[in-house]
Amino acid sequence: MGLKMYLIDTHCHLDAAEFGGQQAALLRSAQTAGVGRIVIPSVERANFAAVRTLCEQHPDCSPAYGIHPMYADAATPEDMNVLRDYLREHRPVAVGEIGLDFFIEHYDQARQEHYFLEQLRLARKFDLPVLLHIRRAQDTVLGHLRKIRVRGIAHAFSGSRQQADEFIKLGFKLGFGGAATYPRATRLRELAATLPLESIVLETDAPDMPPEFVARGQPNKPEYLPRIAQTLAQLRGMSPEELAQATTQNALNALPKLTNRPDSRLLKKPSID
Repeated sequence: MGLKMYLIDTHCHLDAAEFGGQQAALLRSAQTAGVGRIVIPSVERANFAAVRTLCEQHPDCSPAYGIHPMYADAATPEDMNVLRDYLREHRPVAVGEIGLDFFIEHYDQARQEHYFLEQLRLARKFDLPVLLHIRRAQDTVLGHLRKIRVRGIAHAFSGSRQQADEFIKLGFKLGFGGAATYPRATRLRELAATLPLESIVLETDAPDMPPEFVARGQPNKPEYLPRIAQTLAQLRGMSPEELAQATTQNALNALPKLTNRPDSRLLKKPSID
């Protein structure tokens, strides 16, 4: 494609209603911008099939299946049976989006933890990495990960440097996206600038978490990932091409099944010339 960068969006809800059936056009724009692979995590049993269909229609998209903590209140044991079947039969690259969210007070924390632990056990059973959602629950998540050892990506990381170091010790990569483009996000930008390069992956979380350069009220899109990468490269004092090559390799390390497709162009190193 003659692109200078080959990026992986490790977290994008491309099936979201906000995109109004425009996924094919969004993917073309993302590919033109330099995004070569997109990971689409589910959030509940109800969208497993939509994620699966989207990834079957578009080979540059890869699925992850899981139940998001904000959907745990409505989750059932049957949902876990369906998830187990999807993990066994439909070749996901990860279990996700799973985790804990203690920011919204009315959610049942004990129920969240129950379904989080169940899904961690499934990740262990199927030897899959996890895509973690964590809000106001960093230390609780770390405690569970020390007992049920899995690896993966801490999506939209926003914890402290000490917590970041603990996730890295457990084998996790940390996801950075649009939030790091805001000049006032000083702590997050300091992390993006100083964490070990081999521990960072890129994401958009589209349509959520739009970067600073997107007009208020407009959705985030995967095509914005290169501009996010440019911001991180500036923070780290390196070229965008160098950052692209490093974060692409980091994503492949975190999600090894991304390379299992025989048609995967990610088997080749990104061009930086």
